[in-house]
Parts: sequence; C-alpha cells; structure tokens
Amino acid sequence: MAQEVARVPPSTPAWSRPDDATRQAQLDQMKRRATGLLALAAVVFAGASIFESTYPWLGYVRATAEASLVGGLADWFAVTALFRHPLGIPIPHTAIVATRKERIGRILGTFVQNHFLSRDVIALNLRAVHPAERAARWLSDPAHSRQIARQLAGGLAKTLEALPDEDARELVRQVVSTRVRATRVAPALGRTLALVLEGDHHQGFLNEAVRLAAQAISDSRDFIRERVRAESPWWVPGVVDDKIYQRIIEVTEALLRAIGADPHHPLRKAFDSALRDFVDRLQYSPDVIARAEAMKEEWLADPSVAELSARLWEATRRAIVDYATREDGTAPTPLERGLADFGAALLANEALLAEIDDVIIDLSSRVVERYRHEIGDLIAQTVAGWDPEATARRFELAVGRDLQFVRINGTLVGGLVGLLIYTVWHLWH
Repeated sequence: MAQEVARVPPSTPAWSRPDDATRQAQLDQMKRRATGLLALAAVVFAGASIFESTYPWLGYVRATAEASLVGGLADWFAVTALFRHPLGIPIPHTAIVATRKERIGRILGTFVQNHFLSRDVIALNLRAVHPAERAARWLSDPAHSRQIARQLAGGLAKTLEALPDEDARELVRQVVSTRVRATRVAPALGRTLALVLEGDHHQGFLNEAVRLAAQAISDSRDFIRERVRAESPWWVPGVVDDKIYQRIIEVTEALLRAIGADPHHPLRKAFDSALRDFVDRLQYSPDVIARAEAMKEEWLADPSVAELSARLWEATRRAIVDYATREDGTAPTPLERGLADFGAALLANEALLAEIDDVIIDLSSRVVERYRHEIGDLIAQTVAGWDPEATARRFELAVGRDLQFVRINGTLVGGLVGLLIYTVWHLWH
C-alpha cells in the first residue's frame, strides 16, 4: 500500500476546506494585533528614551518597552521561522515546515500509528460507543429496516436481471440437483418422523385421519350404496343390497368411533408399531435407503425437474423485482418486519449485544493492528509529497492564529520581566 502511494504522490495537500478564507481573515487579524502591539512597544521605547534624561522615572517605562520589544521580536522570529524565512533571508533552521516536511510526516505518521491506531485505543473507543447496540437500535426503526430491505432487493434485482435466463435456469437446476443429491432422502425423512414420534404427535395425526375418514364416509353414503348395487350380482335382491350397505356403514363407523375414543385400541397400537418400524427402516435399512435413493435419481432425471427449476427461477426473480420496484407507503413486507424485529430482539438481549461487541472490537483491532504500520507510512509519504509552500500555508492556516497569541504573550511577558529586572537593579543599587 505504501509503495503504491509513493509512486503517485500528490503535489499539494488534498485539503480544500470552504472555511479557508475565514481562517485566513482570522489569521491576518491576529497578525495585525500582534504586530500593532510590537509597534506600540517600539514607539513607547523611542519616546521614553528621548525624554528619560528629563524625566528619570521614564526609565521604568523605557525598560518595560525595551523588554517588550525584545520579547515580541524574538517570538515573531520564532513563529515566522516555523513557516518561512524571516524577511526572506535564508537563515539556517528557519522555514521549518517547508524544509522539514518529510520529517514532520514521519513524526505525524508514527504519532498516529502509536497513539490512535493501537489495539488498546481502538478497543477502548469502540467499547465506549457500543456498536452492536447502535446498529440494533438503528435497524429496529421501521424506516431504516425498509431502507436496508429496499437496497438489498434493488441490488439483487439488478443482478438477477443481468443474468441470462438460460444460464440462470441451468444454475438453479444444478443447485437444486446438487443439494438434493447431497441429501439422503430416507434417513432425513426418518429423522423427521422420529421427532414426531418422540412426543406422540402421530396419535394426533391418527385422530385427525379417523375424523376425516368418518366425515368422508358420511358424505359418501349415496356413492357407497350405488357401488354396492353395481358390484352385487343381478340375482341378489335390492333388499339384500341395502342390508349389505347398512352393515358396511355401521361396521366402518363403529370401528372409526372405537379408534377415536380408545387411546389403547389395538389398531392404534398396530399403527404405532408399524410407523415406528417404518421410521427405523427409513433410517437404518440399507435396502430402504437404496430404494429411496434410486427413486430420487429417477425423479432428478425426469424433465419435470428442469421445468420446476425454470418456474422457481421465474417466481424468485419476479418476486424480487416486484418488491424492489413497489411504491412507497405500502404495508411493511415480511423482510422489513423481519429486519426490524431482528433489531428489536438484539436490543432486548444484552448478553448477545456484548458478544457482538466483542467480535466487532476483536476484528477491528486485528485489522488496525495489521495495517497500522502501512497507514503510518501512508501519512508520512503523503506529507512528503506535498508542495513545500502549500504545506507551510496549510499548517499556518491551521495553527497560525493561535501562534499569534505567543507573539502577544511574548511582548507582554517580556515587558513585565524587563520592568521587574530594572526595578530590582535600581533597588539593589
């Protein structure tokens, strides 16, 4: 990364702030104040020096103004020397920012690297902002969940529309076929039915089947009577047919009522035993598993699989495109509600939020720790590539106004120190 930056260094700093004019005006104003105070000290010094012989007490004023003048000039030189040569004279160790920008860049890069990009600093600051809680709170807002859902759907819709139909259908078919082939049907079905058997839920299914059978028989009485008459020999009287029909209905309904009312009915036990045996064979019988796999391969080889894949592709694409292009103001979709509910659920789970924070902090710290040296080199090489005069100007705009206070303080403090020294000298003598 650092080497790439070095190959294309910027000729000037990339900063371009709209408040540069304001900063320049403030800097110029502070320069006038500091220079005006220095000029005032010079005028006072000249006047006091002229009239000191007539008015001896002006010696205190002269000493104060003289020290102020010296202190102000010294600080003017020091502040100016940071950014340019004072009075344009190339005095050694002046124009420090322009002539030492490579060193300043290295110092700045090392400072940022060690004090801003250290693992402890990153971890401390990330933990203070609670990133997981902020993200969950943001996501739980319905407006934000809708925004995320729309962006996801929009990006996915563009991707799907760009795919050729034939290639997409073939891809879906391959994915479906591969997934189905990778799953052994019989054991998977056996494990699913085993879960049903664990809670005796299959008895509920049997009860519902018995009820449906009883309802079907009740609704099909006329059909059953006609079938009995049609299947009976021609020489059997109709009265006998009716008796047979009545007997079939009575026996069947009685059997179904008995099964439904008696939880220990023999047929229930037989059903339970047969189902458990079937579930066991699905999971462990090589013959059953092999037959199921053979049936699966026959199904996959059937042309209907390709047709199913094509329909699946078309339905999926149409649903995503419709969702991405639907108008605002419609009711929230399951995806939007799911995202919002997910955010709300995260907010309610402090332990999970803490775990997510730990993951985010660990990943961020690892990334920063790995690349912080390159970031430091990037800063150093970027500063080294800046134009010297533009660099000095930018630095002066950034801190020059505050440095003018150094000139003002130097003038005032210098005067006070000069007055103190002059007073002590006279008292001593």
